[in-house]
Amino acid sequence: MRVEPADLEALFDAIPDVLFFMKDRDGRYTHINQTMLRRLGLRSRKEIIGRTAAEIYPTGLSADYATQDAQVLAGQVIENLMELHLFANREPGWCLTCKRPLRVDGRIEGVIGISRDLGQKDSLGTQYEQLRLALAHLNAHYAENVRMQTLLDITGFSLSKLERSFRKVFQMTPQQVLTRLRIQMAMHLLHGSESIASVGQACGFTDQSAFTRKFKAEVGLSPRAYRAQVT
Repeated sequence: MRVEPADLEALFDAIPDVLFFMKDRDGRYTHINQTMLRRLGLRSRKEIIGRTAAEIYPTGLSADYATQDAQVLAGQVIENLMELHLFANREPGWCLTCKRPLRVDGRIEGVIGISRDLGQKDSLGTQYEQLRLALAHLNAHYAENVRMQTLLDITGFSLSKLERSFRKVFQMTPQQVLTRLRIQMAMHLLHGSESIASVGQACGFTDQSAFTRKFKAEVGLSPRAYRAQVT
């Protein structure tokens, strides 16, 4: 079964707080939804299709997007990335972004992604900035034994507030977010030739059986079965 990009556009047009886009390998937009048009204050998809982020967004934002796209084109998955975006009034606001490689016949031909609105920057105080810092720490140290106290120190939150805030924004606990990050990196490494045990250790799993169990719970396949499917 093949899903037409135009059908995805129509689907995401019905979700006003989610931006949807597809890009080719050169970073040119090929498909977008109405939310992206509204954020940019534009009326027609023709004003964006064929252009790059550098032609549309301020330099600081577009440079970040280009860096992310390069990572995705190399096979990585970006999920639950908190970042600033432009809202309809051209003011910055917080978003939760996910990007994945767009594969055609097994080859990476572009980037597909969504960005979910969290709210205007000025109306949120420092809560989302503190969460962003906590998430950045998890991203940087996913292979380590991340202590909950470290996240509390970074955010200044109580344990209950940290758990509540993560559930509100990510629909997951901090530990679940950490596990998801580890599994995503494992999926990337399984495209290579490292042993499955080495992949698990590189992603913070000291026990191979625990790695296999967590991986299958998230992906639906064992690491070995996943590798056989993608290589």
